[in-house]
Amino acid sequence: MAKRKYKRLHYEDRQTIEAMSKQGSSVSDIAEVLGTHRDTIYREFKRCGLTLKTYTAAAGQQAL
Repeated sequence: MAKRKYKRLHYEDRQTIEAMSKQGSSVSDIAEVLGTHRDTIYREFKRCGLTLKTYTAAAGQQAL
């Protein structure tokens, strides 16, 4: 999948992050699947105040 430039994460992307993190995937793997840079995923965690192990799509969506 081609990397997106300066695009916001959608709820479906957040669901993918949640599902893959529960499966034990790395941040790099999640970023590759979503077509974003790994820093985008780290910023999402920081914005929500969560970690790879505690992230949920609902919390990510509410933090907007």
